[in-house]
Amino acid sequence: MQTDCTAVQLEFQGLGRRRVEAAFDAGHVTSDAGSLLLREVALATKMMERVGGCFQDARDPSRIEHDLASLVAQRIYGLALGYEDLNDHDHLRSDPLLAVLVGKLDPTGQGRSRTRDRGCALAGKSTLNRLEQTPQGDQDRYRRMSFDSGKLDRLLVDLFLESYDHPPRQIILDLDATDDPVHGTQEGRFFHGYYGHYCFLPLYVFCEEHLLLARLRPSNIDASAGTVEELTPIIERIWERWPQTQIVLRADSGFAREEIMAWCEANGIDFAFGLAKNSRLIRKLARESKQARKWFARTGRASRCFRDFSYRTLNSWSCSRRVVGKAEHLEKGSNPRFVVTSLKSVPAKALYEDLYCARGEMENRIKEQQLDLFADRTSAATIRSNQLRLYFSSLAYVLLQYLRQVGLRGTELARAQCGTIRLKLLKIGALVSVSVRRVRLRMASGYPYAQLFAQVLDNLRHGLSPG
Repeated sequence: MQTDCTAVQLEFQGLGRRRVEAAFDAGHVTSDAGSLLLREVALATKMMERVGGCFQDARDPSRIEHDLASLVAQRIYGLALGYEDLNDHDHLRSDPLLAVLVGKLDPTGQGRSRTRDRGCALAGKSTLNRLEQTPQGDQDRYRRMSFDSGKLDRLLVDLFLESYDHPPRQIILDLDATDDPVHGTQEGRFFHGYYGHYCFLPLYVFCEEHLLLARLRPSNIDASAGTVEELTPIIERIWERWPQTQIVLRADSGFAREEIMAWCEANGIDFAFGLAKNSRLIRKLARESKQARKWFARTGRASRCFRDFSYRTLNSWSCSRRVVGKAEHLEKGSNPRFVVTSLKSVPAKALYEDLYCARGEMENRIKEQQLDLFADRTSAATIRSNQLRLYFSSLAYVLLQYLRQVGLRGTELARAQCGTIRLKLLKIGALVSVSVRRVRLRMASGYPYAQLFAQVLDNLRHGLSPG
């Protein structure tokens, strides 16, 4: 049985002759006052309304208190603020600040139609669960909200395009697949021999820090499976807006497949993919490996040599392609690496060290998604529901990325990860008062980043234009 402990007095060790006591009785106090910065981003980009437009609502309008835009906003803001579970919203629904973020005109919920809901402006876990358990095709009696994955995919690309003031000369799209461990019998989960556990195998596409695609997939497929089908609408959308922009695909050796490279060559898309080493490639690099070994023996430090050559597999490739080989010798021995590319004018050393190796930064973005924004909370029964959870996590990331790109530009947190931004900028204690004329937050006087907070708000006001 759940107990109500809000009025319980909590006793702590004393301070001199004073007693130290606490109780959950302060009324409207929030720990998320900094989330008003996220609201500035969402209003300027109209993100929540646009996400809501990617859903269909077959509920009876006369019985609706929470429209789709407010439901998706509540879920996305919750993830951005660190509340990954739907159960959290049974308490958060009475938070007037979260109601302000969502856009509720009655932030305290005193005007709710049902007496039992008064004081709670937002939806509870059951309503949000019905949103996430969206069926495909005809709705049933209890689940009458559904989403259009194509529209949500396009929205991610559109938000990326809108983040640029001018079309760039070149963009690099990073591709990667990663494991999403599961612990139940979810649809689409399989045992993966490389990762050693049951998981999904989501595909991510990033451009620098911008997320363009997060596709949940079963793990009984090749990491590159479906890449062409997923990239085609993304690149078409980009070239529709930026017809002169050069697009380069960058990925590890799991994507160095004939189907992908041939498609790139046929469509004017450049690529730089890692290439798994084999005996033929290693023989091509024999002279450079010998030279690197000599330099290491002479200096005792890691040494590298590069070679540029044309290469074709015995059976799988349709033509010869440029390969850059890196011969490296370390304390542990030889460490050869290879990259296959369509780029002709980039020198071998620069192509490997400056262009290809930079793909490692994408792994930090995926970690942000999974560790800070709970992209791996895919415990629903169906892969469609888990894909929706991944969309919500992705949109929470995009919201924070806009804040980082515009609000934190030129500050000490300009390169901070999402978890750090949440901790230092969003988690601020405040008293919330709601009157007829205003909503006022009295934030903690001891907050150590007050000057930074004001600067971020000013950056957002000048860097984002509503609509």
